[in-house]
Amino acid sequence: MGPVISTDEALRLLSGGSPPVMLDVRWRLTGPSGRADHEAGHLPGAVFVDLDNELADPAGSGGRHPLPNPTALQESLRAAGVCAGRPVLVYDADNGSVAARAWWLLRWAGHEHVRVLDGGYAAWVSEQRPVSTDQPSPERGDFEVVGGHMPVVELDRVGSLAREGTLLDARAPERYRGETEPIDPRAGHVPGAVNAPFTGHIDEYGRWRSPEELADRFRALGVDESRPVAAYCGSGVTACSVLLAWEQAGLSREGDRPALFPGSWSQWSSDPGRPAATGAEPG
Repeated sequence: MGPVISTDEALRLLSGGSPPVMLDVRWRLTGPSGRADHEAGHLPGAVFVDLDNELADPAGSGGRHPLPNPTALQESLRAAGVCAGRPVLVYDADNGSVAARAWWLLRWAGHEHVRVLDGGYAAWVSEQRPVSTDQPSPERGDFEVVGGHMPVVELDRVGSLAREGTLLDARAPERYRGETEPIDPRAGHVPGAVNAPFTGHIDEYGRWRSPEELADRFRALGVDESRPVAAYCGSGVTACSVLLAWEQAGLSREGDRPALFPGSWSQWSSDPGRPAATGAEPG
């Protein structure tokens, strides 16, 4: 069973006797919080979780969205009703790139049953599924965060990993090439990184590609599964969709999953001593 769940399957679970905990993690890189979107309509029973304040520590030397303090993350998840023995369903606005961050964090924290809604809220609404504006008051959860169940690669190891294995850059091609940089200190990419835009995991209808298509995409990118693999983006959010795609493709092996570079380009580019490559080639 892959981590991506169809709207049909999600509806069956929500209609059953033991529905999953639902987390609405809609978010924008620039603009207001997704809370207003949540209040305007959400899956019945879904609890809003704010990426900036609950799924990340404050911006600083670790980048724009460092991994959250485990104690703070545990409090946020418990307040949302997350329990160790109850499945969790997360969704975002559409393409799963933000929901993937919540999925990855929950897996990193030790939760084993986390799914991402295929197509997000947009798909749910387009199929005229039930929505609600009621604000739920979930029973407090008991989930205990124990970090480290998903691998990370830290700043000082990233450069060598790009040489020894495959470092995937999930940002848009123009940011990878260094033609534009809307938010971080410098333009370009980590030398040796391969561009793997997160939008490539999604088809023209906004749904996740099949496991076979995802596996083919990783092979087309030149990923050697026998060598280390890691992913980064601007701040460690959309890179998680690369890791989700890897899992959905069935490429993960227990104890041998690709790593996340949490600080991503926002951390790398803030250090003037770190080189930056430009152009379409890894460099």
